Amino acid sequence: MANKNVELMRGEPEIAVRKLALPIMISMILTALYNIVDGIWVAGLGPTAIAGIGFVTPIFMVLNGASVGLGNGATSSISRFIGAKNHEMANESATHALIIFFIASIVLTIIFIIIQKPLLESYGATGQTLNEAVAYATPLFLGLVALMFSNGCSGILRGEGDMKRAMYVVVATVILNASLDPVFIYIMGLGSAGASLATIVSAVIAAAIMMYWILIKKDTYVHVTLKNFKFNSKLARDILKVGIPSSLDMLIMAIAMSIYLILISQVGGDYGIATFTTGQRLYLFAIMPLTAIGSAVIAVAGSAFGARNGDYLSRAHKYGVKLGLLLGTAITLILVIFATPLATIFAYTPETANLVPGIAQYLQIACPTLILTGIGIPSSFFYQGIGKGNYSLMFTILREIVFVVPLMYLFVFYFNLELVGVWLGLCIGRAIASVINYLFARYEVKRTRAKFGN
Repeated sequence: MANKNVELMRGEPEIAVRKLALPIMISMILTALYNIVDGIWVAGLGPTAIAGIGFVTPIFMVLNGASVGLGNGATSSISRFIGAKNHEMANESATHALIIFFIASIVLTIIFIIIQKPLLESYGATGQTLNEAVAYATPLFLGLVALMFSNGCSGILRGEGDMKRAMYVVVATVILNASLDPVFIYIMGLGSAGASLATIVSAVIAAAIMMYWILIKKDTYVHVTLKNFKFNSKLARDILKVGIPSSLDMLIMAIAMSIYLILISQVGGDYGIATFTTGQRLYLFAIMPLTAIGSAVIAVAGSAFGARNGDYLSRAHKYGVKLGLLLGTAITLILVIFATPLATIFAYTPETANLVPGIAQYLQIACPTLILTGIGIPSSFFYQGIGKGNYSLMFTILREIVFVVPLMYLFVFYFNLELVGVWLGLCIGRAIASVINYLFARYEVKRTRAKFGN
């Protein structure tokens, strides 16, 4: 199966992107359900719990982003070696990736356990809201090793084009998470902590299964062995030159989220925070299919880059953008047309019913940006595929801070639009940055093709 996946990556780029994107898409949508399901069950605990978990969202983005980012670094490195038909270095890359995942998870766990409370307080969490936030965050931080290896091992499998088995693991663990949530939250009485604990238990199982395939069963294309491991600084840098910027993408987004939360708290209080964080759950869920397309582009573009095939490189990016644009438009129509029913899913109790209009408004104003985000995300992942993760980071900063934040403040304080101004800033700022991102990616494709001579 693995060899067929490798041949797929080396073949027609349109077919490869399409076939690889589908299982990634299913996996990411199901993974996003972790957060969605948590939100649905936590809604029964009241608005304070919703707001508390909302304050944890930017921190969780950093943690999850670090694991996904390092996984992307592994995907890029492995796929480029596979494209260059260097099996031995692909093996070494996967081995180094596992070591990096372990070290990073230990360091980040220590850091976030120490800073969690003052960090949440800096966002504006106080009183019972702060207690709920800490209760939800602590299990996530302590279980970071599981999250890191779950996403990291998925990155290794993506690097060799083996998307389906990771999808199977996700299906099983999402079902488990959905089953454990009510048990931990209500039956065992763990409240907000129960929601995050269910997520971590599910991640542990996912990581264990994939580690079994890679280290014990050894039926993957890349062969990982730790017995005679020798550190290769050049290879580690090859992974980290994509992994670190990709991880920092999420850190920048978390910083931006912190700015958004501070501004929203000023103009909308706990109601604004609850509205935004709930709507953001749906936004992050909706963006998963676009991210899946981008993840497929990493592997296919990486393979084409390793093979020095400029034509395939260009076609991989173009096809990813085409799929992203079509899918982004379809998702936007769903979110806008069904905004109120979707909002009701997350505010179904008498105590939270007043959130429905605000959540629906967020979906209808902020989420149309997904149309153009559909061309921006494949472009950012394209940079990672060719080993230029710093470009992806640059456009994340441009999108989430340089454009969005000033527009938010303009609409809120100059035009006095309050929460509507925040939603407009999100939509317009992200849309402008996505267009610029696409244009720069096409320029980078042209420059690379000139370098390859094809």
